[in-house]
Amino acid sequence: MPRVIHTAQALVDAVMEVPALPARGGNVMASSYRLYAGGAVTILLAAARSGAECVHAGAVGTGSNGDLVQAALDAEGITLASPRLTDLDTGVCVVLVEPSAERSFVTTQGAERHISVESLSASAPEPGDLVCVSGYSLVGRTRDPLVQWLGTLEDGVVVVLDPGATFAELDTRTRDAVLERTTVFTGNADEAAALAGVSGTEEAAQVVETLLPDGGVTIVRDGPRGCAVREGGRTTYLPGHPQRPVDTNGAGDTHTGVLLAERAAGSPWAQAAVRANAAGAIKVTRRGPDTAPTRAEIDAFLAALAR
Repeated sequence: MPRVIHTAQALVDAVMEVPALPARGGNVMASSYRLYAGGAVTILLAAARSGAECVHAGAVGTGSNGDLVQAALDAEGITLASPRLTDLDTGVCVVLVEPSAERSFVTTQGAERHISVESLSASAPEPGDLVCVSGYSLVGRTRDPLVQWLGTLEDGVVVVLDPGATFAELDTRTRDAVLERTTVFTGNADEAAALAGVSGTEEAAQVVETLLPDGGVTIVRDGPRGCAVREGGRTTYLPGHPQRPVDTNGAGDTHTGVLLAERAAGSPWAQAAVRANAAGAIKVTRRGPDTAPTRAEIDAFLAALAR
């Protein structure tokens, strides 16, 4: 079975539930506080729980944060491609979760930003493997080694671009270099619209498809409404499953992880998206970025819908 390999930053999410964001210079009292392994870990956990063999190609530091990330990877049997850095700890992402389940982020930079062509190459992707790239890795010191490494990959390695909020704002040279090697674009409606320059989920999917090499696949998530899968010049819309959310942190990453696991198992993209939509719906009813459902839980969710 092809592997799911993630190249992006594994962080520690410091999650606080707050009644509202503070005004500038103000203060609010958090009702809860907890540390989770997050960032790239969320996608890898979701993929592993749906049966994929997973590898983290990014950097993990040494210290309490790195230990938390390592423990989360070990618990799901996820391989770390390179030895941990010994002189720097992993960074933190402060996550403020409001009662609406909307979240805001403040992120530090630590060991996860110290990658190289050599460290990425330790993951040894083969044709068929799915290599996930985050737009957040295309800024700062991770950009150049990542772009250089992407250019060395064999034909047949599936490069999956998760654009994040930053990709559309990159310089043209970087953006084009990554798109030229992208096999699959999977992002939310805002991210797709920013890149495409048009609004509307299906419209943005059509435009993004034209930016990818021949045969490229575009998947645009639209929250509880589902997602559009654009492949071979045709768009398939897969409905979502609206839930009362308690925490949307990690919902998109859970969707991506399950999507890639199903594809690695041989499912068509549209069929994989059906299960990814279900996984995202389950995730928003749970607190924390590490609460992606298992394959059995997705099965039970879909079976209940079919009754």
